[in-house]
Amino acid sequence: MSALPLFHLAFPVTSLEKARAFYGGLLGCAEGRSAADWVDFDFYGHQIVAHLAPEEAGHRSTNAVDGDDVPVRHFGAILPMDEWERLAAKLKVAGTRFIIDPHVRFKGEVGEQATMFFLDPCGNALEFKAFKDIGRLFAK
Repeated sequence: MSALPLFHLAFPVTSLEKARAFYGGLLGCAEGRSAADWVDFDFYGHQIVAHLAPEEAGHRSTNAVDGDDVPVRHFGAILPMDEWERLAAKLKVAGTRFIIDPHVRFKGEVGEQATMFFLDPCGNALEFKAFKDIGRLFAK
């Protein structure tokens, strides 16, 4: 059986210095290649690329999901529950301002999951989540 394909995401930032401090420093993503206007990061085994494009950075719209205003444009990772809990604690200690505080949504339902949303220093929204039962990730 072959390995799962890796994911690649390019996104805009207002500052490569801020992106390096946040993704490399706070989140612990190893830095890969870079140039004057972009930098690669190892985001949980996937490649994300911060591109300097200040006019495009940030989130603008939200949709309602289980009582929360979720940023439409966001990305993140699905972690094992214990790793999600460690990250939530680390972010709280670092003084992260959450858009949506760490909590469990869809309690008792098929898609029960822990979730949290916050912005990077360039205004991009990130969501980290963990499922009570990862086998139900795509269950309806």
